[in-house]
Amino acid sequence: MDYTEPATKPGLNLVCTHGNDVEATTGKTASGATLILFTTGLGTPTGNPICPVIKVSTNNALAQRMSDIIDINTGSVIDGDKTIEQMGEDILEYCIKAASGEVIPKAVLLNQDDFIPWKRGVSL
Repeated sequence: MDYTEPATKPGLNLVCTHGNDVEATTGKTASGATLILFTTGLGTPTGNPICPVIKVSTNNALAQRMSDIIDINTGSVIDGDKTIEQMGEDILEYCIKAASGEVIPKAVLLNQDDFIPWKRGVSL
């Protein structure tokens, strides 16, 4: 889908967004996202005022260093403690709990309410 194009079909929809973290989450939310899984290797502290952003760490060092903003740590796959399938089940379970209001993603708890529309062109 194009940036901010409304999702018309249920299920997984992919939105073409800018590489900037906040512009990307804004575009996905405008398209109708109800949860955003945001993978990060550096720990970008971004959220969205409308759609919960679930931050997924790609490694244990980041998850430990920035535990205040990381919701899910996938480093256990790299360490060999979990399979990709097991981690996928953990992520799905977390998403269901977040969508049901059983857990609150850290970006929501921290009021990381970031919003920047993409202006079609170069962004700095």
